[in-house]
Amino acid sequence: MNLSSTKMPSAKTVLSTAASLAASMMLVRTIVHDFLPHEVQDFIFSGFRKVLNRFSSQQTIVIEEFDELTNNQVYVAAEIYLGNKISFNTETLTITKSEKEKNIKVSMGKNEDIIDTFDGIQFKWRLVCTQIESNDYHNPRHLNSTIRSEVRSFQLCFHKKYKEKVLASYLPYILEQSKSMKEENKTVKLLTVNWNGRRGNLDDIWSSVNLDHPATFDTLAMDVELKKMIMEDLKMFVERKEFYRRVGKAWKRGYLLYGPPGTGKSSLIAAIANYLNFDIYDLELTSLRGNSDLRRLLIATTNRSILVVEDIDCTMDLQDRLAQARAAQPHHMIYEANQQVTLSGFLNFIDGLWSSCGDERIIVFTTNHKDRLDHALLRPGRMDIHIHMSFCTPSGFTILAFNYLGINDHPLFTEIEELIEKVEVTPAMVAEELMRKGNPDVALEGLLEFLQNKKRENEEAKINETQKNKPDKKERENEDAMIIEIQKEEPDQKEIQRLIHMN
Repeated sequence: MNLSSTKMPSAKTVLSTAASLAASMMLVRTIVHDFLPHEVQDFIFSGFRKVLNRFSSQQTIVIEEFDELTNNQVYVAAEIYLGNKISFNTETLTITKSEKEKNIKVSMGKNEDIIDTFDGIQFKWRLVCTQIESNDYHNPRHLNSTIRSEVRSFQLCFHKKYKEKVLASYLPYILEQSKSMKEENKTVKLLTVNWNGRRGNLDDIWSSVNLDHPATFDTLAMDVELKKMIMEDLKMFVERKEFYRRVGKAWKRGYLLYGPPGTGKSSLIAAIANYLNFDIYDLELTSLRGNSDLRRLLIATTNRSILVVEDIDCTMDLQDRLAQARAAQPHHMIYEANQQVTLSGFLNFIDGLWSSCGDERIIVFTTNHKDRLDHALLRPGRMDIHIHMSFCTPSGFTILAFNYLGINDHPLFTEIEELIEKVEVTPAMVAEELMRKGNPDVALEGLLEFLQNKKRENEEAKINETQKNKPDKKERENEDAMIIEIQKEEPDQKEIQRLIHMN
């Protein structure tokens, strides 16, 4: 008999020993789980993990959902990026759709794994959702310390030798890709101030709705060359990030839209937002209690957005001389004045240090009376481009006719265009006439009659104004009589000469 064979344990003995060891481990785990506090459990298990990690070639990076008071941008980017990596092998999916979004959002489920490949290297992602007990104490400076029952984080596992590549290339790549994916699926929003959330998180200050305004540069009733100039300026602005950084200027652009009401200022703003895919923040200055409110609101705006202040000449006192007059007022009047946004405070957010709090921002002011604005507000660097929103032009009429009637030509076009050059009517007036009738012939005849009436009214108004300034017949006769009397009273020149020679 072979000596070695006599020393080998039987299969029954091996199985018995393994079962006994497994039972012992389960007993220890049960005791630890049931009788030891969570803090002690975490300490013990973390100790085991540290020991195992010393002998493991795997590296794990934990990406938590929140970074104190704000969302962790790496977590948000990973969530967007991995939503596009879901395959048929993914067992659990999370489907969400908010009321303000157009598309369904698909993401990986709890404790689900996804394998991603980058530069030939495999990376394993897991969404970890940890159940926690409600905390009696809430740290207001850290959103992971809340009364929530769940804390979420991503775990990224890979070979240790790729650590530098992950930090230098892979994660920056995810941030860039998620930004592009977010912009593709983004729904442009219109945001207004939410005073109910003003003392809470900064994200609660603005409330939003989807911007469903259909205006585009193709549908704007504007001069073709002016539209082309605006589009080229916007395109150059969004492509010059490195230029702004190199010259040391905040990455922002200011536009002043001025002209009569109904010339399309609001439509142009909507067209810019749709063209750039930027959100619009509608700021009502008269509702602010002071510069501190303004600071809080502007900090809460996001990058790639448009800040709009409409009717700036009506909503804000921008004259320094009025500020000087307040100095002579009683104390309570001065207190009330301090509760308003000041010119210097407002300019500091447009052009001062606070203007650098964010990138890719566009500021748009609108006014019906440019001459009423303070010159300090109009200089380049604050309002870079001044756009005059004029009355309707022949080219603007052609666009409106196509938008509302679906036609590019008509026998009445020539006569209508000639009248539009002579009569000052806004695009809104022309659009209103075109909307009255669905039939193109009837609509254009109605517009032609409207323009003819306008022209007649203007001519009558000029005649009345001329007659008003022109003296009547009786006044002219009185003036002539006065001239004759003056001439009679004047001494004869020959008599004056005779008297001089006599002397």
